[in-house]
Amino acid sequence: MNERREAQTFYFEDDGIIPNNPKLPVILYPGALGDKPEWAESVFNSHNWRNSWENGVFNYHHYHSSAHEVLGVTCGTLLLKVGGENGSTFDLQAGDVIVLPAGTGHKRITASADFRVVGAYPDGMDYNTRIENDGKREQSIEEIARVPLPRTDPVHGDGGPLAEHWPIR
Repeated sequence: MNERREAQTFYFEDDGIIPNNPKLPVILYPGALGDKPEWAESVFNSHNWRNSWENGVFNYHHYHSSAHEVLGVTCGTLLLKVGGENGSTFDLQAGDVIVLPAGTGHKRITASADFRVVGAYPDGMDYNTRIENDGKREQSIEEIARVPLPRTDPVHGDGGPLAEHWPIR
């Protein structure tokens, strides 16, 4: 299940509307859950990424200024826009995992009828949901800078791509 396919990193600049994260890359883990995508929640929770939920992704740009987020596709497919209107589009399928650093904008463009995703947060952190032009941009930028780094990779625990690309504590 924890097949180590090549993780990919993507940096997104502040676009003046969505702050994104100036220091940490988005990390895409293609097929990280292998043929057991339904195990996403238990895998994340076992590596102390908690406060998990299973549902969909909002169809408008939003971000979390108070927590990093992992998303694991458990069923179906998702076309996800990351980084704001001028960001990148990711075609995700069951088994794929993506880690979004605090402040990273994301929205659902389209999804299959059977699409489901699990989200979780390091150490079970509480998260907020910010939207573009909500009048909280400056406050959000300050909050993003204060979000602590996670202690573990949500898929691999100790080590893994997160440890390679983020200075985890």
